[in-house]
Amino acid sequence: MAEELLLSTAYFPPAGYMSLMACSSGVLIEREENYHKQTWRNRCIIMSANGPLPLVVPVLRGSFHKTAIRNLRIDNSRRWRELHLRGIISAYAAAPFFEFYFDLISGVVSKTHTFLLDLNSEALEAVCRATGIDVPVGYTDCYEPEGTRENDYRYRISPKTPLAIPGYRHQPYTQVFGGQQGFVPGLSIIDVLLNNGPGTRALLLRSLGADNC
Repeated sequence: MAEELLLSTAYFPPAGYMSLMACSSGVLIEREENYHKQTWRNRCIIMSANGPLPLVVPVLRGSFHKTAIRNLRIDNSRRWRELHLRGIISAYAAAPFFEFYFDLISGVVSKTHTFLLDLNSEALEAVCRATGIDVPVGYTDCYEPEGTRENDYRYRISPKTPLAIPGYRHQPYTQVFGGQQGFVPGLSIIDVLLNNGPGTRALLLRSLGADNC
């Protein structure tokens, strides 16, 4: 089992992020860094009938520059919750475990949060509970530059770059639109959970080699 990980906050994180958590002894979530645009911090990707669909949580303009992630506010004047739930329903109503886990997901998305970190923390807690990933999760109280500690994945898990997790291999599984589009890796834990249900944790562990966890 890996030592404590340092991760960025993420909105319904991608499969690789969750595999790291499943194979760790504990997780420290960064809350003191400045906000980074176009990352998993405020978005996830699900698979729709038309291909990958980003679900983006809008943040207030003017909060982008030199704002600690713990202080970043959600723009609740926009109807993003409705769009996210509509997208999830459209994409996964036919998924084998939709009825088992949709209420858990919608409960997080529907709730009004002021700060992005609070939303992400509740989303992470919900999916960990659903998948049986039981590791201690804490939060940073000061910012450490990249490279200061081992197992720092804050900037190595990004939608902009290939996944930089040593030994990680995507584990194919049946997806709702896989017949038309083939297997698409690296999607949100929403996709993994609704398609695999109780088998999700085992699949995540296999991605890193369960024998090494």
